[in-house]
Amino acid sequence: MRLHRLRAGTGRPLVSVVIPCYNYGHYLPDAVQSVLAQPGVDLEVIVVDDCSTDDSAAVAERLATQHPQVRLIRNPVNKRHIATYNTGLAEVTGDYVVLLSADDQLAPGALGRAAALFGAHPELSLVYGQVLTFAEPPLPEPQRARSWSTWRGPEWVERSCRTTGNLITNPEAIVRREVIERFGGYDPRFPHAADMLLWLQAATVGDVGRVNGTQAYYRDHGANMHSTDYAGVLTDMRERSVLLEHFLGREGAGSTLPGAAEMRAASRRTFAREALRYALNELDAPGPHDAGPHGAGQAEGLVAGLAEFAREQWPAVTGTRLGRAVESRSRAGAPAWHAPASRRLFEARWALRWQRRHRWGT
Repeated sequence: MRLHRLRAGTGRPLVSVVIPCYNYGHYLPDAVQSVLAQPGVDLEVIVVDDCSTDDSAAVAERLATQHPQVRLIRNPVNKRHIATYNTGLAEVTGDYVVLLSADDQLAPGALGRAAALFGAHPELSLVYGQVLTFAEPPLPEPQRARSWSTWRGPEWVERSCRTTGNLITNPEAIVRREVIERFGGYDPRFPHAADMLLWLQAATVGDVGRVNGTQAYYRDHGANMHSTDYAGVLTDMRERSVLLEHFLGREGAGSTLPGAAEMRAASRRTFAREALRYALNELDAPGPHDAGPHGAGQAEGLVAGLAEFAREQWPAVTGTRLGRAVESRSRAGAPAWHAPASRRLFEARWALRWQRRHRWGT
Protein backbone atom coordinates (compact mmCIF):
# COMPACT_ATOMS: atom_id res chain seq x y z
CA MET A 1 0.00 0.00 0.00
CA ARG A 2 1.21 3.50 -0.84
CA LEU A 3 -0.13 6.63 0.86
CA HIS A 4 -0.58 9.88 -1.05
CA ARG A 5 -1.52 13.42 -0.16
CA LEU A 6 -4.91 14.60 -1.35
CA ARG A 7 -4.96 16.67 -4.53
CA ALA A 8 -7.70 18.76 -6.06
CA GLY A 9 -9.39 17.39 -9.12
CA THR A 10 -9.26 18.97 -12.57
CA GLY A 11 -11.99 19.09 -15.20
CA ARG A 12 -15.54 17.81 -14.83
CA PRO A 13 -15.75 14.12 -15.68
CA LEU A 14 -19.11 12.54 -16.34
CA VAL A 15 -20.10 10.06 -13.63
CA SER A 16 -22.91 7.58 -14.28
CA VAL A 17 -24.83 6.48 -11.20
CA VAL A 18 -27.14 3.49 -11.62
CA ILE A 19 -29.83 3.21 -8.92
CA PRO A 20 -31.71 -0.12 -8.94
CA CYS A 21 -35.00 0.06 -7.07
CA TYR A 22 -37.56 -2.50 -5.96
CA ASN A 23 -40.25 -1.25 -3.58
CA TYR A 24 -37.93 1.39 -2.15
CA GLY A 25 -39.89 4.40 -3.37
CA HIS A 26 -39.84 5.91 0.12
CA TYR A 27 -36.01 5.85 0.12
CA LEU A 28 -35.42 6.80 -3.52
CA PRO A 29 -35.60 10.64 -3.24
CA ASP A 30 -32.85 10.69 -0.61
CA ALA A 31 -30.63 8.44 -2.68
CA VAL A 32 -31.10 10.53 -5.82
CA GLN A 33 -30.61 13.80 -3.95
CA SER A 34 -27.35 12.53 -2.47
CA VAL A 35 -26.14 12.10 -6.06
CA LEU A 36 -27.48 15.35 -7.47
CA ALA A 37 -25.81 17.31 -4.66
CA GLN A 38 -22.33 16.10 -5.68
CA PRO A 39 -20.11 19.03 -6.74
CA GLY A 40 -17.30 19.05 -9.29
CA VAL A 41 -18.64 16.38 -11.67
CA ASP A 42 -21.26 16.07 -14.38
CA LEU A 43 -23.94 13.50 -13.65
CA GLU A 44 -25.97 10.83 -15.37
CA VAL A 45 -28.47 9.15 -13.02
CA ILE A 46 -30.21 6.02 -14.26
CA VAL A 47 -32.98 4.66 -12.02
CA VAL A 48 -34.00 1.09 -12.90
CA ASP A 49 -37.33 0.09 -11.37
CA ASP A 50 -37.66 -3.68 -11.13
CA CYS A 51 -41.43 -3.81 -11.60
CA SER A 52 -42.08 -2.51 -8.09
CA THR A 53 -45.45 -3.01 -6.46
CA ASP A 54 -45.25 0.26 -4.51
CA ASP A 55 -45.02 3.82 -5.90
CA SER A 56 -41.33 3.55 -6.84
CA ALA A 57 -41.93 4.09 -10.56
CA ALA A 58 -44.11 7.15 -9.94
CA VAL A 59 -41.50 8.60 -7.58
CA ALA A 60 -38.76 7.99 -10.15
CA GLU A 61 -40.85 9.57 -12.93
CA ARG A 62 -41.36 12.66 -10.79
CA LEU A 63 -37.62 12.90 -10.10
CA ALA A 64 -36.85 12.49 -13.81
CA THR A 65 -39.30 15.30 -14.64
CA GLN A 66 -37.72 17.60 -12.07
CA HIS A 67 -34.07 16.86 -12.88
CA PRO A 68 -32.72 16.52 -16.44
CA GLN A 69 -29.81 14.36 -15.20
CA VAL A 70 -32.24 11.64 -14.09
CA ARG A 71 -33.93 9.09 -16.32
CA LEU A 72 -36.03 6.04 -15.57
CA ILE A 73 -35.91 2.53 -16.98
CA ARG A 74 -38.80 0.25 -16.02
CA ASN A 75 -38.46 -3.52 -16.17
CA PRO A 76 -41.63 -5.00 -17.70
CA VAL A 77 -41.34 -7.94 -15.29
CA ASN A 78 -39.47 -8.48 -12.05
CA LYS A 79 -35.93 -9.52 -13.09
CA ARG A 80 -34.34 -9.65 -9.63
CA HIS A 81 -31.24 -7.79 -8.62
CA ILE A 82 -28.41 -8.92 -10.94
CA ALA A 83 -30.39 -8.50 -14.16
CA THR A 84 -31.67 -5.14 -12.92
CA TYR A 85 -28.13 -3.96 -12.14
CA ASN A 86 -26.93 -4.98 -15.58
CA THR A 87 -29.88 -3.32 -17.32
CA GLY A 88 -28.75 0.01 -15.93
CA LEU A 89 -25.03 -0.63 -16.41
CA ALA A 90 -25.61 -1.38 -20.08
CA GLU A 91 -26.85 2.20 -20.53
CA VAL A 92 -24.02 4.16 -18.88
CA THR A 93 -22.00 6.69 -20.85
CA GLY A 94 -19.89 8.28 -18.11
CA ASP A 95 -16.16 8.13 -17.53
CA TYR A 96 -16.81 6.49 -14.15
CA VAL A 97 -19.65 4.30 -12.90
CA VAL A 98 -21.33 3.84 -9.51
CA LEU A 99 -24.03 1.36 -8.52
CA LEU A 100 -26.03 2.87 -5.66
CA SER A 101 -28.88 0.93 -4.06
CA ALA A 102 -32.06 2.99 -3.64
CA ASP A 103 -31.85 2.74 0.15
CA ASP A 104 -28.21 3.94 0.37
CA GLN A 105 -26.67 7.38 -0.06
CA LEU A 106 -23.44 8.97 -1.21
CA ALA A 107 -21.49 11.15 1.22
CA PRO A 108 -21.14 14.85 0.31
CA GLY A 109 -18.32 15.36 -2.17
CA ALA A 110 -17.69 11.63 -2.65
CA LEU A 111 -17.72 11.62 -6.45
CA GLY A 112 -15.43 14.62 -6.73
CA ARG A 113 -12.91 13.03 -4.37
CA ALA A 114 -12.96 9.75 -6.28
CA ALA A 115 -12.65 11.54 -9.63
CA ALA A 116 -9.66 13.50 -8.33
CA LEU A 117 -7.95 10.26 -7.34
CA PHE A 118 -8.68 8.72 -10.73
CA GLY A 119 -7.33 11.83 -12.44
CA ALA A 120 -4.11 11.86 -10.43
CA HIS A 121 -3.55 8.13 -10.98
CA PRO A 122 -4.84 7.13 -14.44
CA GLU A 123 -3.63 3.55 -13.86
CA LEU A 124 -6.49 2.99 -11.41
CA SER A 125 -9.51 0.93 -12.46
CA LEU A 126 -11.32 0.94 -9.08
CA VAL A 127 -11.64 3.49 -6.27
CA TYR A 128 -13.47 3.03 -2.97
CA GLY A 129 -13.52 4.55 0.51
CA GLN A 130 -15.02 4.33 3.97
CA VAL A 131 -18.69 3.50 4.33
CA LEU A 132 -20.79 4.28 7.40
CA THR A 133 -23.87 2.28 8.39
CA PHE A 134 -27.14 3.88 9.44
CA ALA A 135 -30.74 2.83 9.99
CA GLU A 136 -32.65 6.12 9.75
CA PRO A 137 -31.60 9.78 9.41
CA PRO A 138 -29.84 11.76 10.66
CA LEU A 139 -26.81 10.31 8.97
CA PRO A 140 -23.64 9.72 10.98
CA GLU A 141 -21.07 12.50 10.86
CA PRO A 142 -18.73 11.72 7.94
CA GLN A 143 -15.03 11.29 8.57
CA ARG A 144 -13.01 13.85 6.65
CA ALA A 145 -10.79 12.43 3.92
CA ARG A 146 -7.19 12.59 5.13
CA SER A 147 -5.22 10.79 2.41
CA TRP A 148 -5.31 8.44 -0.55
CA SER A 149 -4.10 4.86 -0.65
CA THR A 150 -3.17 2.93 -3.78
CA TRP A 151 -2.26 -0.70 -4.41
CA ARG A 152 -0.99 -2.50 -7.45
CA GLY A 153 -3.88 -4.56 -8.75
CA PRO A 154 -2.29 -7.97 -8.06
CA GLU A 155 -1.31 -6.88 -4.52
CA TRP A 156 -4.89 -5.90 -3.74
CA VAL A 157 -6.21 -9.15 -5.21
CA GLU A 158 -3.77 -11.15 -3.09
CA ARG A 159 -4.85 -9.34 0.08
CA SER A 160 -8.52 -9.91 -0.76
CA CYS A 161 -8.03 -13.60 -1.54
CA ARG A 162 -5.91 -14.29 1.53
CA THR A 163 -8.43 -12.63 3.84
CA THR A 164 -11.37 -14.05 1.79
CA GLY A 165 -13.62 -11.12 2.71
CA ASN A 166 -15.39 -8.60 0.52
CA LEU A 167 -13.45 -5.42 1.30
CA ILE A 168 -16.12 -3.18 -0.28
CA THR A 169 -19.70 -2.82 0.95
CA ASN A 170 -20.87 -1.46 -2.44
CA PRO A 171 -22.10 2.17 -2.47
CA GLU A 172 -18.57 3.51 -1.86
CA ALA A 173 -17.14 1.88 -5.02
CA ILE A 174 -16.60 3.59 -8.37
CA VAL A 175 -15.06 1.97 -11.45
CA ARG A 176 -13.98 3.13 -14.85
CA ARG A 177 -16.59 2.46 -17.50
CA GLU A 178 -14.07 0.25 -19.33
CA VAL A 179 -14.31 -2.27 -16.47
CA ILE A 180 -18.05 -2.64 -17.02
CA GLU A 181 -17.59 -2.94 -20.77
CA ARG A 182 -14.87 -5.57 -20.42
CA PHE A 183 -16.55 -7.84 -17.89
CA GLY A 184 -20.19 -7.16 -18.74
CA GLY A 185 -21.26 -5.93 -15.31
CA TYR A 186 -22.32 -8.37 -12.60
CA ASP A 187 -22.02 -12.11 -13.18
CA PRO A 188 -25.47 -13.74 -12.63
CA ARG A 189 -23.81 -17.03 -11.64
CA PHE A 190 -22.84 -15.48 -8.31
CA PRO A 191 -25.94 -13.66 -7.03
CA HIS A 192 -24.61 -13.43 -3.47
CA ALA A 193 -21.14 -12.04 -4.18
CA ALA A 194 -21.19 -10.73 -7.74
CA ASP A 195 -20.02 -7.35 -6.51
CA MET A 196 -16.94 -8.91 -4.90
CA LEU A 197 -16.16 -10.63 -8.18
CA LEU A 198 -16.41 -7.35 -10.09
CA TRP A 199 -13.96 -5.63 -7.73
CA LEU A 200 -11.49 -8.50 -8.12
CA GLN A 201 -11.90 -8.45 -11.89
CA ALA A 202 -11.30 -4.70 -11.95
CA ALA A 203 -8.03 -5.20 -10.06
CA THR A 204 -6.78 -7.57 -12.79
CA VAL A 205 -6.88 -4.81 -15.42
CA GLY A 206 -5.68 -1.85 -13.33
CA ASP A 207 -4.65 -0.69 -9.90
CA VAL A 208 -6.89 0.08 -6.92
CA GLY A 209 -7.24 3.33 -5.00
CA ARG A 210 -8.99 4.37 -1.83
CA VAL A 211 -10.15 7.71 -0.45
CA ASN A 212 -9.39 7.45 3.27
CA GLY A 213 -12.55 9.17 4.41
CA THR A 214 -16.32 8.62 4.29
CA GLN A 215 -17.57 8.06 0.75
CA ALA A 216 -21.03 6.55 1.29
CA TYR A 217 -23.74 5.52 3.72
CA TYR A 218 -25.13 2.00 3.82
CA ARG A 219 -28.63 1.62 5.24
CA ASP A 220 -29.10 -1.47 7.43
CA HIS A 221 -32.84 -1.87 8.03
CA GLY A 222 -33.16 -5.65 8.36
CA ALA A 223 -34.78 -6.14 4.95
CA ASN A 224 -31.52 -5.85 3.02
CA MET A 225 -30.90 -8.72 0.63
CA HIS A 226 -27.86 -9.87 2.62
CA SER A 227 -30.12 -10.21 5.67
CA THR A 228 -32.89 -12.11 3.92
CA ASP A 229 -31.93 -14.11 0.83
CA TYR A 230 -28.43 -14.92 1.98
CA ALA A 231 -28.55 -14.84 5.77
CA GLY A 232 -26.09 -16.89 7.76
CA VAL A 233 -22.35 -16.98 8.13
CA LEU A 234 -21.99 -20.49 6.68
CA THR A 235 -23.95 -19.59 3.55
CA ASP A 236 -21.88 -16.43 3.17
CA MET A 237 -18.60 -18.33 3.43
CA ARG A 238 -19.72 -21.01 1.00
CA GLU A 239 -20.75 -18.42 -1.58
CA ARG A 240 -17.47 -16.53 -1.25
CA SER A 241 -15.45 -19.73 -1.50
CA VAL A 242 -17.22 -20.75 -4.72
CA LEU A 243 -16.57 -17.28 -6.12
CA LEU A 244 -12.84 -17.34 -5.30
CA GLU A 245 -12.50 -20.84 -6.73
CA HIS A 246 -13.96 -19.52 -9.98
CA PHE A 247 -11.94 -16.30 -10.01
CA LEU A 248 -8.61 -18.07 -9.37
CA GLY A 249 -9.51 -21.14 -11.43
CA ARG A 250 -8.68 -21.92 -15.02
CA GLU A 251 -11.43 -19.77 -16.55
CA GLY A 252 -11.34 -16.92 -14.03
CA ALA A 253 -9.83 -13.50 -14.57
CA GLY A 254 -7.40 -14.08 -11.70
CA SER A 255 -5.95 -17.30 -13.09
CA THR A 256 -3.11 -15.52 -14.91
CA LEU A 257 -1.98 -13.44 -11.93
CA PRO A 258 1.38 -14.28 -10.36
CA GLY A 259 0.88 -16.67 -7.45
CA ALA A 260 -2.73 -17.54 -8.31
CA ALA A 261 -2.33 -21.12 -7.10
CA GLU A 262 -0.82 -19.93 -3.82
CA MET A 263 -3.66 -17.44 -3.33
CA ARG A 264 -6.17 -20.21 -3.94
CA ALA A 265 -4.56 -22.43 -1.30
CA ALA A 266 -4.27 -19.53 1.15
CA SER A 267 -7.95 -18.65 0.75
CA ARG A 268 -8.95 -22.24 1.49
CA ARG A 269 -6.87 -22.25 4.68
CA THR A 270 -8.40 -18.95 5.76
CA PHE A 271 -11.93 -20.21 5.15
CA ALA A 272 -11.18 -23.36 7.16
CA ARG A 273 -9.80 -21.44 10.14
CA GLU A 274 -12.64 -18.90 10.09
CA ALA A 275 -15.26 -21.64 9.98
CA LEU A 276 -13.74 -23.36 13.01
CA ARG A 277 -13.48 -20.09 14.93
CA TYR A 278 -17.19 -19.55 14.34
CA ALA A 279 -17.89 -23.14 15.40
CA LEU A 280 -15.87 -22.74 18.58
CA ASN A 281 -17.61 -19.47 19.37
CA GLU A 282 -20.98 -21.18 18.92
CA LEU A 283 -19.92 -23.99 21.25
CA ASP A 284 -18.73 -21.50 23.86
CA ALA A 285 -21.95 -19.47 23.78
CA PRO A 286 -23.82 -19.06 27.08
CA GLY A 287 -27.14 -20.84 27.44
CA PRO A 288 -28.61 -24.25 28.13
CA HIS A 289 -26.38 -27.30 27.78
CA ASP A 290 -25.13 -27.55 24.18
CA ALA A 291 -27.71 -25.00 23.06
CA GLY A 292 -25.74 -22.00 21.89
CA PRO A 293 -27.59 -18.80 20.99
CA HIS A 294 -29.62 -20.56 18.27
CA GLY A 295 -31.12 -23.35 20.33
CA ALA A 296 -29.74 -26.88 20.84
CA GLY A 297 -30.67 -28.48 17.52
CA GLN A 298 -29.86 -25.53 15.34
CA ALA A 299 -26.58 -24.88 17.14
CA GLU A 300 -25.51 -28.49 16.73
CA GLY A 301 -26.33 -28.41 13.04
CA LEU A 302 -24.47 -25.13 12.55
CA VAL A 303 -21.34 -26.42 14.29
CA ALA A 304 -21.43 -29.62 12.22
CA GLY A 305 -21.88 -27.63 9.01
CA LEU A 306 -19.03 -25.28 9.84
CA ALA A 307 -16.72 -28.17 10.69
CA GLU A 308 -17.62 -29.99 7.46
CA PHE A 309 -17.01 -26.84 5.42
CA ALA A 310 -13.62 -26.37 7.11
CA ARG A 311 -12.58 -29.94 6.21
CA GLU A 312 -13.71 -29.44 2.62
CA GLN A 313 -11.58 -26.34 2.32
CA TRP A 314 -8.45 -27.71 4.02
CA PRO A 315 -8.52 -31.31 5.26
CA ALA A 316 -5.38 -30.80 7.36
CA VAL A 317 -7.22 -28.28 9.54
CA THR A 318 -8.47 -31.16 11.72
CA GLY A 319 -4.93 -31.59 13.02
CA THR A 320 -4.46 -27.94 13.99
CA ARG A 321 -5.06 -26.55 17.45
CA LEU A 322 -8.37 -25.07 16.27
CA GLY A 323 -9.46 -28.38 14.80
CA ARG A 324 -8.63 -30.29 17.97
CA ALA A 325 -10.39 -27.66 20.10
CA VAL A 326 -13.63 -27.90 18.12
CA GLU A 327 -13.55 -31.70 18.23
CA SER A 328 -12.92 -31.72 21.97
CA ARG A 329 -15.60 -29.14 22.71
CA SER A 330 -18.14 -30.92 20.52
CA ARG A 331 -17.66 -34.08 22.58
CA ALA A 332 -17.71 -32.26 25.92
CA GLY A 333 -21.08 -30.60 25.35
CA ALA A 334 -21.16 -27.86 28.01
CA PRO A 335 -19.02 -24.73 27.50
CA ALA A 336 -15.46 -24.99 28.80
CA TRP A 337 -14.41 -23.07 31.89
CA HIS A 338 -12.48 -20.62 29.72
CA ALA A 339 -15.44 -20.00 27.33
CA PRO A 340 -16.05 -16.36 28.38
CA ALA A 341 -12.41 -15.46 27.68
CA SER A 342 -12.54 -17.35 24.37
CA ARG A 343 -15.62 -15.42 23.26
CA ARG A 344 -14.02 -12.11 24.24
CA LEU A 345 -10.97 -13.03 22.16
CA PHE A 346 -13.25 -13.89 19.22
CA GLU A 347 -15.01 -10.53 19.48
CA ALA A 348 -11.73 -8.64 19.87
CA ARG A 349 -10.32 -10.33 16.78
CA TRP A 350 -13.25 -9.22 14.64
CA ALA A 351 -13.29 -5.72 16.13
CA LEU A 352 -9.61 -5.32 15.28
CA ARG A 353 -10.20 -6.56 11.75
CA TRP A 354 -13.09 -4.14 11.32
CA GLN A 355 -11.04 -1.20 12.59
CA ARG A 356 -8.19 -2.01 10.23
CA ARG A 357 -10.52 -2.35 7.27
CA HIS A 358 -12.38 0.86 8.17
CA ARG A 359 -9.18 2.85 8.49
CA TRP A 360 -7.02 1.40 5.72
CA GLY A 361 -9.42 -0.49 3.44
CA THR A 362 -7.84 -3.99 3.66
